[in-house]
Amino acid sequence: MQITRRLWLGLGALLIVSFGIMLWIGKDLYQTAPPMPEQVVTESGEVLYTRADIEAGRRVWQEMGGQQSGSIWGHGALVAPDWSAEWLHKEVVAMLDIRSRIEFGMPYEQLNESEQAKLHAEIKPEIRANTYDPQTGSIVVSDERAQAISQVAAHYMSVFSNDPATHELREAYAIRENPVPDENSRRLMTGFFFWASWATVTNRPDDVKSYTNNFPHEPLVGNVPTSSSFMWSMFSILFMIAGIGLLSWHYAAYHGKEKPLAPPSQDPARAIVVTPSMRATAKYFWLVMALFLVQILMGATTAHYQVEGQEAYGFALSEWLPYAVTRSWHTQLAILWIATAWLATGLYLGPAISGHEPKYQKFGVNFLFISLIIIVVGAFAGQWMAVMGKLGKIPNFWFGHQGWEYVDIGRFWQIYLFIGLMLWLTLVGRALWPAMRAKNQTSSIAGLLFLSTVAIGILYAAGLMWKENTHISIVTYWKFWIVHLWVEGFFEVFAVAVISFIFVKLGLVRGRSATINVLFATIVFMAGGVLGMFHHLYFAGVTTGVIALGASISALEVVPLALIGLEAHETWKSSRATPWMQQYKWPIMFFLAVSFWNLIGAGLLGFLINTPLALFYMQGTNLTAAHGHTALFGVYGMLGIGLMLYCLRGLKPDLVWREGLLRSGFWALNIGLLLMMTLTLLPMGVLQLEANLENGYWYARSAEFMTRPIIDVLVWLRVPGDTVFAAGAFMIALFVLSLWLGPRRAREPIAGVLETESSL
Repeated sequence: MQITRRLWLGLGALLIVSFGIMLWIGKDLYQTAPPMPEQVVTESGEVLYTRADIEAGRRVWQEMGGQQSGSIWGHGALVAPDWSAEWLHKEVVAMLDIRSRIEFGMPYEQLNESEQAKLHAEIKPEIRANTYDPQTGSIVVSDERAQAISQVAAHYMSVFSNDPATHELREAYAIRENPVPDENSRRLMTGFFFWASWATVTNRPDDVKSYTNNFPHEPLVGNVPTSSSFMWSMFSILFMIAGIGLLSWHYAAYHGKEKPLAPPSQDPARAIVVTPSMRATAKYFWLVMALFLVQILMGATTAHYQVEGQEAYGFALSEWLPYAVTRSWHTQLAILWIATAWLATGLYLGPAISGHEPKYQKFGVNFLFISLIIIVVGAFAGQWMAVMGKLGKIPNFWFGHQGWEYVDIGRFWQIYLFIGLMLWLTLVGRALWPAMRAKNQTSSIAGLLFLSTVAIGILYAAGLMWKENTHISIVTYWKFWIVHLWVEGFFEVFAVAVISFIFVKLGLVRGRSATINVLFATIVFMAGGVLGMFHHLYFAGVTTGVIALGASISALEVVPLALIGLEAHETWKSSRATPWMQQYKWPIMFFLAVSFWNLIGAGLLGFLINTPLALFYMQGTNLTAAHGHTALFGVYGMLGIGLMLYCLRGLKPDLVWREGLLRSGFWALNIGLLLMMTLTLLPMGVLQLEANLENGYWYARSAEFMTRPIIDVLVWLRVPGDTVFAAGAFMIALFVLSLWLGPRRAREPIAGVLETESSL
């Protein structure tokens, strides 16, 4: 059996087993998720909340921004508190104070240590006891606890109103005045906050850990890491070391055994005929740069909210463009502009690989472009109207803001985007089909490229798997089918296949070698990338078995990154193989940047927060933000720009590139991202980690902590990095614009080498 066939069979078996396990665990999660009660009642019979109240309260929370304004169970924005953690702490403190006044006749904080310890020992069993009755669907709380719940609810009803007493908190949380004008809606939202907090501290039946595996850290009531978190964190490190060792052995045994391939004397890519549909992709790259620049503007605005809270240098910005909106747009635009670059690359490469221009291909490319613009404008307008309370009777879930980070556009726009992805899949597939049928050296690469487009398109359907009132654990499960499997799964396959095709097409790598390497790399990526999704679910209602599986497999995500330096060296050697490769210097420089940030952002910072024990203390802090920024932009953003530049070289082969703009833009983007990480995100995250270890998660996310002078200094230290980064993006955009406005033609090529400028 040929090695290529064996690798295909191995990949197929791996994917079948992996997705089978994911579906099996998803079915299990439906049964083990924290129960939604029919009612919350006191021992004396008073009904505090009904199921309808809790579900309606969640809809209120989602409409005002949901996970874009604070977080639940650690998932969401970082300026406002984690509402589940803060409610838990406030409820415990209120219970301690009530009990202290009953037993000692004085406030809790005036007691000595032994008296406080006595109350801790009394309160802990009560608050951790599971009083949910599956027969009646009721949660029963003591009258004393009901009094504490009432006090905490009153606090949040004040926070989400325009009460002057809590104005400073709204400012610290970057929440506009009176975000939930209706008093009953605020009361309903407190029901959802209570239930989310109840799930974090209530022991599972016949167990000593909560439904969220004791997350968040709250030492007052024993919410500390479980023994399984320690154990599987240790084993995950061993799995990672073993995986790196095996991959290193394979690399040493099999890599570099072939003789180097003599590069062609002239650029083979110049023989590619640019078809009408390929030429039509140019407008996608204009859209990429426009979305990128707006995303940076929204990011700067979102960051500034940490400084002033509700204003921008005296202007009441939150009344017109609230934090929940700017952060929603910032995260959505990051995904959209990167995805648009990849969509355009697929549309460009399809005919380039096969040499076939299907009928009406250009029309399809143009129709998809118009659809993307409609989706962006419509979805963003709906999100703004939802957060501002202007949707009226229009269903928020369908046309407004769903409240789920990364996938928060309305369901109508989700369906429209899914249809657009299916159209993209069709356009790329019909263009690639002749290449996949050719059975030559690159047919497997074309097949993998098509497989990745199929997966990227179809996986977005996971975002359609929940309804308006679906359990939050189930929503989290399906959400990360998209977020994780796109970013750490099939985007990787797409990237490897595209870059390999580029080097094969340029005559720098043998087709057979590239095919084997791509298939092997895909197997390695998928081995950790698919089931590695479960590290996002450690505290979303799963059982210990899922934590064990997630920890073990997530560790393997780091394995292929261990040899990233060798990959970068191979890429660098390819760029210097022949003089005409200077035409592709900047696409390859961005590919090299991808290797660097893959090691730093996805590798080091990713594994820093990946183990169950680490994530217990780091989820929802700026350490996760450091990983998110460096992995998403550093890897996929840089790759998107690199692919864009490769396509632009093909679309404009005879133009002189303004090297000065590219050089300055490249280094500004990388230096800016590095400054952003080292001056703000990492040190702030470390301080939050220390605060969590000492006082609990609630404190690391509290207004008291986030308004400390050192935090203000670190926030202001984002300005240098953000400024340099924005300048880099502007220079890249200016370069793209220069290819159409004021282009400079090259003289006749000499020995296949185009004349280029060394500066502006």
